[in-house]
Amino acid sequence: MLTYLLQRLLQSIFVLVGITLFVAFTIRLSGDPAVAMFQGASAPTSEQLATIREKLGTDRPFLQQYVSFVAGVVQGDLGTSFRSGQPVARAVAQRFPATFSLAFGALLISLVLALPLGVLAARRRGSAGDLAVRVASLLGLSFPNFWLGIMLILIFGVRLRWLPPSGYEGPVSLVLPALTLGLILASTTTRLVRSALLDVLGEQYVVTARAKGIREGRVVVRHALRTALIPVVTFIGLQLGGLMGSVVIIEQVFAWPGLGTLALNAISFRDYPMLQGTITVLAIFIAAINLVVDLSYALLDPRIRYA
Repeated sequence: MLTYLLQRLLQSIFVLVGITLFVAFTIRLSGDPAVAMFQGASAPTSEQLATIREKLGTDRPFLQQYVSFVAGVVQGDLGTSFRSGQPVARAVAQRFPATFSLAFGALLISLVLALPLGVLAARRRGSAGDLAVRVASLLGLSFPNFWLGIMLILIFGVRLRWLPPSGYEGPVSLVLPALTLGLILASTTTRLVRSALLDVLGEQYVVTARAKGIREGRVVVRHALRTALIPVVTFIGLQLGGLMGSVVIIEQVFAWPGLGTLALNAISFRDYPMLQGTITVLAIFIAAINLVVDLSYALLDPRIRYA
């Protein structure tokens, strides 16, 4: 187990280096931050641009800038924002809880809906209930998340006035954006649970459990579902990481103060440190989630061992 853990950590380090190097290189192709600071103002002189570049440190070679960034990350320093002058670590720490709560809330909603519906569809394969679940999940996959979010705002925020339509006014503001993401994610998860459970229900150990006279509900929950959850857990781990990095559209629809909005603004203003710091934190979080998912396999299926 320890050897496997060390190997996975080493792989994660290489992945993080690759991601940060790619982000650092590509954002510098978007334009000069010194020029972006003069948007809407008179054209700057070459002397003014040279002074700003020297102050920001963008006049140095790319590799030197990248090495300085990595050295700061190792020490817990993500740099300072070009635009606001605020430490990037502080800005990310302020926005991270909002994005994490949104992603985790959406994931929780999807599991609450997908697990019982997927089990129901698998146990009653070919029935009207199975057909209804499959049709509903297909409809959920067909809706764009921004359209669904706008519809929920119009119904529950504007017309009924049950929930805040946008912004962050406390936990109740989380309901609509999390529901928007959760409903769409539940559609995919439901189909995955159904498919995985159907595969497991035909296994020999499940047939043996039924032959012993164990109740069907217990056979499904304690024997079949536990093994069927392995691909589901993999998918959930990937989705949680994906939600953390792809909620920018929902954050824009609901004016949610998360990391997606922070990264989008950083791209607009060529704020190299802010974007690099945001992506680095997200990459570390996703790598940690994937490691936890890998280690959870042995808990779900005792037959799995790590050499």
